[in-house]
Amino acid sequence: MFNVLIIADDTRQIRELTSELAQRGFACSITPFSEDSVEQAMEQESPPVLIDLTSTYAIQDLPKLLRTIKREGHLPVIALVSKDALGLLEPGLGIDDFAIDPWDPNEIVARIKRVLWRTRSIDSSELIKHGDLVIDTAKCEVIIDSIPVALTFKEYELLRLLVTNKGIVFTRDTLLNKIWGDDYFGGDRTVDVHIRRLRSKIEDPTHSFIETVRNIGYKFKE
Repeated sequence: MFNVLIIADDTRQIRELTSELAQRGFACSITPFSEDSVEQAMEQESPPVLIDLTSTYAIQDLPKLLRTIKREGHLPVIALVSKDALGLLEPGLGIDDFAIDPWDPNEIVARIKRVLWRTRSIDSSELIKHGDLVIDTAKCEVIIDSIPVALTFKEYELLRLLVTNKGIVFTRDTLLNKIWGDDYFGGDRTVDVHIRRLRSKIEDPTHSFIETVRNIGYKFKE
């Protein structure tokens, strides 16, 4: 589950949006229009930010809030606006994207994924890409379909080794030596367990990356 920070009054419309996003795999926290509350929320996590600009109070404090968000967290910001408030979205203000009221939850999800992708330095030479899979080797982060995936260190090392050697079959013994080291005394069952856990985190009906080579080991699909 991925976190989203919503800066808004606790209205029925916002609660409904929060519920819809939760059903789509996003954990939302709502914080009021206050510089202090925003700073406290950003201390706990580094999520994309949704700002409800349909309230007059939000419009009055917008420049100050955006300066706080960009200064403290460098976070992507999506504005929730009415048609009448479109004139507020001036270039250079610090808003990365917007959605117009009434908000479609599917559109909000698509825009969240879009700003996450765009703000993660996609031209960096430190990125390894394979379809919807992105590995940021500088940050040791793995992203599937623009959503970060939490891996253990061994799972991350296994994935990085396999994806940088696409099509090459690694025996279990070879994986043990390369990931766990020559002095590891565990059996090759350890590799199977870690591969199974890795697959459960990065694969689903629309994503399949790792192939089992029967009686030998594993390889990353070309």
